[in-house]
Amino acid sequence: MKRTLILLLLNFSFYGLNAHAQQTDTVKHLKNVIIKKDTVKTFGVTRLRAVEGTNINAGKKSEVVVLGDMTVNTATNNSRQIYSKVAGLNIWESDGAGLQLGIGGRGLNPNRVTNFNTRQNGYDISADALGYPESYYTPPAELVDRIEILRGAASLQYGTQFGGLINFKLKEGVLNKPFEVMARETVGSWGFWNTSASVGGRKDKWQYYAFVQHKQGDGWRPNSKFNANTGYASVTYKANEKLALTFQYTHMDYLAHQPGGLTDSQFAEDPRQSNRARNWFKVNWNLGAFLLDYQINEHLTFNSRFFGLLAERDAVGFLDYINRIDNGVDRNLYKDKYRNYGNESRLLYNYTIGGNQQNLLVGVRYYHGHTNREQGLGNNGSTGHDTDFEYGSSDKDVNAYSHYVFPNENLAFFAENIFHITPKFSIIPGVRVENIITKANGTYTYLNTDKAGNVIYKKDSTDVKNSSRHFVIAGLGLSYYQNEAMQFYGNISQNYRGINFNDLNSSIKGLQVDPNLKDETGYSADFGMRGNISSVFNYDISVFMIHYNNRIGSIDTAYADFNTYRFRTNIGRSQNIGMESFAELELFHFINPAAKDMRVSVFSNLALIRARYTSTIKHAYDHNKVELAPDVIFKTGLSFKYRKFSASYQLAYTSEQFTDASNAVFTQNAIDGIIPAYTVMDFSAEYKLSKVFSLSGSVNNLMDKRYFTRRAESYPGPGIIPADARSFFLTLQVKL
Repeated sequence: MKRTLILLLLNFSFYGLNAHAQQTDTVKHLKNVIIKKDTVKTFGVTRLRAVEGTNINAGKKSEVVVLGDMTVNTATNNSRQIYSKVAGLNIWESDGAGLQLGIGGRGLNPNRVTNFNTRQNGYDISADALGYPESYYTPPAELVDRIEILRGAASLQYGTQFGGLINFKLKEGVLNKPFEVMARETVGSWGFWNTSASVGGRKDKWQYYAFVQHKQGDGWRPNSKFNANTGYASVTYKANEKLALTFQYTHMDYLAHQPGGLTDSQFAEDPRQSNRARNWFKVNWNLGAFLLDYQINEHLTFNSRFFGLLAERDAVGFLDYINRIDNGVDRNLYKDKYRNYGNESRLLYNYTIGGNQQNLLVGVRYYHGHTNREQGLGNNGSTGHDTDFEYGSSDKDVNAYSHYVFPNENLAFFAENIFHITPKFSIIPGVRVENIITKANGTYTYLNTDKAGNVIYKKDSTDVKNSSRHFVIAGLGLSYYQNEAMQFYGNISQNYRGINFNDLNSSIKGLQVDPNLKDETGYSADFGMRGNISSVFNYDISVFMIHYNNRIGSIDTAYADFNTYRFRTNIGRSQNIGMESFAELELFHFINPAAKDMRVSVFSNLALIRARYTSTIKHAYDHNKVELAPDVIFKTGLSFKYRKFSASYQLAYTSEQFTDASNAVFTQNAIDGIIPAYTVMDFSAEYKLSKVFSLSGSVNNLMDKRYFTRRAESYPGPGIIPADARSFFLTLQVKL
């Protein structure tokens, strides 16, 4: 390419000299011409640069999932395929449509991504980032351009959590034409239908993108149908080369029929069966954001994100233990309303010391959350099978009803600096100052009943809490960049996780919460080596440690009448240590290095995790395995591309794991117990018929295995939640 460019420049110069000799008055000054090299194609995974926008990523473990370069099932948000090249992720499979994301890294709980700070385009999307960081909304994979994952010291920029950051970067539309439209239609097993359409483009100073999606299906198990809708719009006004203003709005709603969990014996007998026909789940999510990007000068870059959430989550159903028959009594009804808003502003300053460029990031974050939570018995008609999400006037309501308001505020300041000691070696210190205020005000009645529904235990309470915390956490990162083929990184960072709303009180059957529950603290550290050799061999290998103090979990305790219940408390200290590795090799390069229309690659990632309780309130739990932390997570696969055809195959293995600190193998209610090891295979393929049409398909769970990834305490269980059997999908895409 360089040789061709030089020849073109010489020809242009020669032509210009001749033209000047013949007619000098035709000479014109041309605008600057920017020559861009072709975008390097990946097989779906890359890394973040040391500095991107107003974010500092140096010294941290990072993965970027590039969905446009992958051959996966995006219509179903198949997490097993999408995150196949991210090492160490434990994935929960709660439904076959990808309505909710459940992933945990390095032995942390996967429940609705609570141990990650989950964002979309840099702003929060969870129910309440401070008090209830569960993500009921997951951006559709068809809408996502790439997924950025940061570990370790990333907490200093994005919060205090142990897991790090997951940021969904959504599509922005084409830049080289004013209008482009794309439509996708997907059909699949068990009545699955997904239809989506998008439109985007750029005209003068305006850039826009809009996306709509409808998804429905009957589900593999009885009583598991769903109906989901998503809409997204983004408009950017680029006032000049320095200033850009963006407004974004997201709406998502879905209604899901939930088949409930199973006991171990029921799963062994028939994992497809359902013993709950009256359980429903409804979500309504509305996100708004205003983004300001301003290049003040060549040294200063400013970014500010204003964001807000108006959302509701309702659940109705018979939520008693799964080993008890649904006898048609009034159903439990849980209603949450979330009203949150905030701002995060960042300033990046580039300067030099001793001829080496340095990068300083300072920022401030304000967050206000407000959750209104009601829990009780449903309407008088809730004994039926309908989707009634209203409270009734039955006398029974006074026996099992709570109404809480959870307001909270967070003001944080953070700073991080890349000190380039040499052009290759950098030290990256960081600090975060936190001011957190959480409040709870409400009334609560706890009931325990026998198998006939008779009340055997009742406790009424009025609860008013006001907790204010002020603290500083710090971290330090190191980076050594030998060349593109060899880089070293390492960091250590303090972490903090405050008790959330579920930890303040619980309506889950048979579960009580310690009123003296304490916040979790600790630190995380990792060190690794990574590189990319001529786009032929890509690798990343690292070791990590997560140290937990006051880890929250559940233990079995007995009432005075010797009936047992589960007690959520600070169990003790734990430590997760392990190794993560990823490698991908482009094989066809060794057969024909000059070939550009054919690629064959093989990848493998392996995580070895040793998570143990080091000291507990019940010494019998000392040295037990930490719950939901499998010892081995292994994934491997093959990707193939030849001209217009591409295909991918993957195998995923997860070793056995426990669900509580006692390491119980079996319990009657199936909430606690072992999750056996499982192996799952998937296959996907795509053929581009033309520039306009493409056809793709996938087979999930290729070998039709029967397995499960979780035991639920409440929704969508309680009990074992079976994963889907083998399923087939076919997609037609049209792009104009």
